[in-house]
Amino acid sequence: MSLFQVFDIAGSAVSAQSLRLNTTASNLANADSVAGDAATVYRARQPVFQASPLADGGSGVGVQMLGVVESNAPAKVRHDPDHPLANADGDVFAANVDPVAELVNMISASRSYQTNIDVINTSKTLLLRTLSLGQ
Repeated sequence: MSLFQVFDIAGSAVSAQSLRLNTTASNLANADSVAGDAATVYRARQPVFQASPLADGGSGVGVQMLGVVESNAPAKVRHDPDHPLANADGDVFAANVDPVAELVNMISASRSYQTNIDVINTSKTLLLRTLSLGQ
């Protein structure tokens, strides 16, 4: 594996963590959303990734996004007959987002993002030092 593939691998990981952070931010932004029907309420989303060979055919493996899936967990039901979105039974359906789990996910993604940026910066420094050996 060449040293240049480190940039491809870490770059794909940075992109993956960026998507993970954006998805977490979307989940947290919609954590308090409600609807009058369980089918229309916001559902927590999670990105799905897999390891895949790099496009240049090298020996490295990067991160590929397969898609974003919605949670199968049921919506939270609250009895609030005075709410404007309440159904005929007086129930309001809230998003199935767990804010604590989302915050943990955000911290993990943020640290992974930063670690991959550090890998890129360290590789850049090593390449520059290698080039300066010939001077």
